[in-house]
Amino acid sequence: MILIGQYDSSFVRRIGIALRIYELPFEHRPWSVFGDGARVRAFNPLMRVPTLVLDDGDVLVDSHSILDHLDGLVEPEQRLFPQGEPQRRHAIKVAALATGLADKGVSLFYEVRLHQPISEAWAERLRSQIEATLTVLEHIRARSDGPWFGERIGHSDIAVACAWRHVSEAHPGSIDPGEYPSLSAHCRHMEDLPVFQDISQPFIAPT
Repeated sequence: MILIGQYDSSFVRRIGIALRIYELPFEHRPWSVFGDGARVRAFNPLMRVPTLVLDDGDVLVDSHSILDHLDGLVEPEQRLFPQGEPQRRHAIKVAALATGLADKGVSLFYEVRLHQPISEAWAERLRSQIEATLTVLEHIRARSDGPWFGERIGHSDIAVACAWRHVSEAHPGSIDPGEYPSLSAHCRHMEDLPVFQDISQPFIAPT
């Protein structure tokens, strides 16, 4: 398999981490949708990352569908979402909030860095959505010790940590760790794990 995209994207990074945890071999092509747009478009007409090229040549173009496919390649007990309810539903909710957080961070970056003039009303709306989502995640995380669901880390743990770092680096100073102590501690722990250190890249602003 070939994973296309840079690891400063939380969406790409969580795929790379899942692949490594699942011990599924893959080739990484760290292409940017800005600097390498033509190469990305050759595999994905949406010109988005992550893009995963499967061994049979088929291409998956969305992080949710990619993770669903990867989960299907391993035994149920290995999967990074709980298989029983209501834990599975709760884990999917947390992962969805985290990916939504990252998505709002991307939208805010595009607004303040790539649009002229900036829509202050839109930018403020995005900031308020980021803050509200962090608050909800902090409340959920404060009720848990260790991995959020089960005895080992899963897609929810990964998604939250990747989104936290992505937004923090794309918008320096926008997240005060002191306001979200449980989330901050969780993300520090995740970043200390070898797989997070291996599948990692500082944020590179598109030009």
